[in-house]
Amino acid sequence: MKMSKKSLAIISVFALALSAPAFTADDDDAEDSEVVESQAVEEAADEEVAVETEEQEPEVAEAPETPQTPTSGKDIAAGACAGCHGADGNSIIPNFPSLAGQQEEYLLKQLQEFKAEDGEPAVRHSDAMTPMVAGLSIENMEELAAFYSSQEATPGQASDNENLVAIGKVIYHGGNIENGVPACASCHGPTGKGIPPHYPALAGQHAPYTLMQLDLFNKGERTNDDQVMQQVLTRMSGIEKQAVSAYIQGMR
Repeated sequence: MKMSKKSLAIISVFALALSAPAFTADDDDAEDSEVVESQAVEEAADEEVAVETEEQEPEVAEAPETPQTPTSGKDIAAGACAGCHGADGNSIIPNFPSLAGQQEEYLLKQLQEFKAEDGEPAVRHSDAMTPMVAGLSIENMEELAAFYSSQEATPGQASDNENLVAIGKVIYHGGNIENGVPACASCHGPTGKGIPPHYPALAGQHAPYTLMQLDLFNKGERTNDDQVMQQVLTRMSGIEKQAVSAYIQGMR
């Protein structure tokens, strides 16, 4: 039996339809379920990563408190000053002065003159002291001067060189008429207590320190004395400076 071309085409289409996979409502539900499940897995993974990131973030340490600058004279003295002058102002290093019992006015004057300000050099320059006072305010200096002046000075140790001490005693109390050296006692007092604010107490001071200051005055390297000491030192011999320094150290 012969079929027409039209009949053959209809049969081919029908056969093709039968051979194609069938799609049902269940298949649509399955696809939707897979999509929802995939999204849930992705969301869970994102949450896990976020949790791990939070756990791994380092804790921010709190900034340490800025240490406060000591304000009392005792605290300042016990800090940077103690290494050279002793915690109570009684120095055990011969090249650094003892400050305990020194006049408050004199100490304040020296502290102020050690400090370089407004781009100008210090009146009394010192490689050791000028940097040390750079951070001190006038209030700090006043507190420091008051503290040292209130401390009890330890008596100095007399020199073993009795002849040198004897010469120094004569010069200190009577001067030297021959070369015009005035008596040290006329400004610093017969017991070495000084006259504030310009003439410091000297009794018990280390001989090496006193001699060093006399040399600085003599060379013009220390000039905060209204030229009084500079004029005196131009008349003193080397042995006289040593003798006076030795005598001063043993004064009580």
